[in-house]
Amino acid sequence: MKPKVTMIAWNQNDNYVVTAVNNHLLKVWNSCTGQLLHDLVGHADEVFVLETHPFDSRIMLSAGHDGNIFIWDITKGTKPKHYFNMIEGQGHGAVFDCKFSPDGQHFACTDSHGHLLIFGFGCSRPYEKIPDQMFFHTDYRPLIRDSNNYVLDEQTQQAPHLMPPPFLVDVDGNPHPTKYQRLVPGRENCADEHLIPQLGYVATSDGEVVEQVIGQQTVDQDDQGLEPSILDDMIRQLQLQQDQRTGADQESASSGPQNGEGTPRRG
Repeated sequence: MKPKVTMIAWNQNDNYVVTAVNNHLLKVWNSCTGQLLHDLVGHADEVFVLETHPFDSRIMLSAGHDGNIFIWDITKGTKPKHYFNMIEGQGHGAVFDCKFSPDGQHFACTDSHGHLLIFGFGCSRPYEKIPDQMFFHTDYRPLIRDSNNYVLDEQTQQAPHLMPPPFLVDVDGNPHPTKYQRLVPGRENCADEHLIPQLGYVATSDGEVVEQVIGQQTVDQDDQGLEPSILDDMIRQLQLQQDQRTGADQESASSGPQNGEGTPRRG
């Protein structure tokens, strides 16, 4: 097998460079001399995640499609900590990305099965306040394109960024209680009646009809006593300017050059 580098990362103080190779090895190099210092053995599949600790120059995190997550001491070539992402009944989950927290006390990973894995020191009680399964009800909604080739939500015919905040649902599409809906940015101060989604019956790919969130009970910002969104106004103004510019270009193109004065140019 021809060796290929799949990922590369410098440590915190740039003294070392770590490369991941497609033979499942990690190699630690001296960044000044180019000398190979260590071969780090442990992964059983290709590694596409190398994450540097934010302030400890000895520590490097690696994760890969084999479900393994390693914390390495790259100065000694050892692995102080190891976690295998085993999912009951489904084998292991490939780890796609990892990031350290700014204080270096925690790191979070995402895997191929839609899980967010949070590791760190201390008590996990704050994380018990949220449900195990959290999805937005719009996560898998189909999109379409309009005549300008802009993306729209198929059901509401709205641009996705202009839609009201989505609802939190479980993996089967069932909405969570209102106390969890307030976790969604934009719904923190909504009245309870505005946190109850509209439910309807939707056919799954297996032909089974299930009750799911199909729409949102929303009110205007004026009715909620909220200030209009400055960002939304800017987006609408930019869209209006773009539409006016497009209309002017089409008008000038259709009129064509007159009296041999050459091709009309945009102002």
